[in-house]
Amino acid sequence: MATTAATALRPLALTMGEPAGVGGELTLRAWISARDRTGPFFTIDDPDRLRALAGHLGIDIPIEEISDPVEAAALFERALPVLAERLPAPVTPGTPDPANAGAVVHAIERAVHLSLDGAAAGLVTNPIQKSVLYAAGFKHPGHTEYIAELCGGDEPVMMLACDALRAVPVTVHISLRDAVMGLTTQAIVAKGRITAAALMRDFGIAKPRLAVAGLNPHGGEDGALGTEDRDIVTPAVALLRAEGIDATGPAPPDTLFSPRARQGYDAAICMYHDQALIPVKALDFDGGVNVTLGLPIVRTSPDHGTALDIAGMGKASEQSLVAAMVTARLIAANRARGG
Repeated sequence: MATTAATALRPLALTMGEPAGVGGELTLRAWISARDRTGPFFTIDDPDRLRALAGHLGIDIPIEEISDPVEAAALFERALPVLAERLPAPVTPGTPDPANAGAVVHAIERAVHLSLDGAAAGLVTNPIQKSVLYAAGFKHPGHTEYIAELCGGDEPVMMLACDALRAVPVTVHISLRDAVMGLTTQAIVAKGRITAAALMRDFGIAKPRLAVAGLNPHGGEDGALGTEDRDIVTPAVALLRAEGIDATGPAPPDTLFSPRARQGYDAAICMYHDQALIPVKALDFDGGVNVTLGLPIVRTSPDHGTALDIAGMGKASEQSLVAAMVTARLIAANRARGG
């Protein structure tokens, strides 16, 4: 894992996520199995909850409470550092309690501010249960939008990434009908512009290549199978190219993700949520990472949910969380090198 001296000294901030989900056990397992890969991190969580969970799962792990992130690096090799965020209600794995929603949200807020202040090298978020937060009065669509607001209102862009593919959806958490109706040339250009800049700054790619997916089968067959590719997507590609961005498309979605096609681009700009997420999860379900582009801080997340059905059973894999932390560390190092 290549890091600069500055980023090597600063820990990553890891949020608790939904306490009744798998985030806690993934955090414990990540420290045990992969701390040599992730570099130092601390979690914002309830230390008593983590100790109880470790005992329940039969995991022998030293947990040490810290009062400041600066303490994390020194003790990381011998114990999991925890910046305490006390939970007001007991936790039953698989059964979320809205009474704990405030602590979940506050953990996110603290991690963002620590990242903005430079106390943390970046932010890695364990999955939240949005329905529980909504029931407690949370007003944001999800993690990403809330973090973007805390960062000053920057436009966030979601990238799903694994070793084999980076994919960015233009429309995200809306119905397929609304995604088609709401697709615009301007939205594609905005996402493409932010993606190209992030590939340079965060991933060290000097001349990023973007492949822009078509919306309809076979790219619309020049209007025979829908006019959106001709009228919306093609002009977006032309505008991106006019800005000096190496963009191609619209590419037929049924061939865009083949092994040969993937060799020709650094990121795929996809028209809707599942067009981006399905290929990433099919190629590397356990290693996929959610990266938020366009923010002043580094933010990544595992590419899965809270897995309430297996919470507390010791069945969840920490691979995606570990990949998220390794990716956050890489991005932080690239930003540090770039000044």
